[in-house]
Amino acid sequence: MARLIREVGPCRLTIAPRQTPYQALLESVVYQQLTGKAAATIYARVCASFGSRRCPGPEKIADAPEELLRAAGLSRSKVAAVKDLAQKSLAGEIPTRRAAEKLSDSELVERLTSVRGIGTWTVEMFLIFTLGRPDVLPLDDYGVRKGFARTFGREVLPKPKELLALGEKWRPYRTAASWYLWRALELEAKS
Repeated sequence: MARLIREVGPCRLTIAPRQTPYQALLESVVYQQLTGKAAATIYARVCASFGSRRCPGPEKIADAPEELLRAAGLSRSKVAAVKDLAQKSLAGEIPTRRAAEKLSDSELVERLTSVRGIGTWTVEMFLIFTLGRPDVLPLDDYGVRKGFARTFGREVLPKPKELLALGEKWRPYRTAASWYLWRALELEAKS
């Protein structure tokens, strides 16, 4: 890991300090399983459907006809997910940013994975890139696992349970370790 850190340089992880949990999760659902460019286009269309370039609030998504969201490019399953997110946000089940900052990682995983279409990985990305939590190691993230294999000269990707045990030595900075493991793949692509 020390060699990787030397190769990459300082950790330049950036977070989205102004996003609310609702906004971050809405964007995450829209972006799931799409290339960045396609996802950005669809997200912009969703926003434009409500006459804005900004994220529509939960009340607008909850009240929107399914056809409007489908016309913006969302699949049926994503429409169901964003509507569930909006309804749970309106019901107070999605914490405000201030409330989220007071909850533990495990409390947020438990609460937010109750939303359709939001799994542990999505919440882990929220913890890292929205809340800036310092000790998140996304065990099921392919990039982290592949970066680990590349960094440590392994031909086989570590299983999540193995990565958890091996990653203990990076505690309480496993988020930074994850960031470096993602960068390992970029180095591999350049060489």
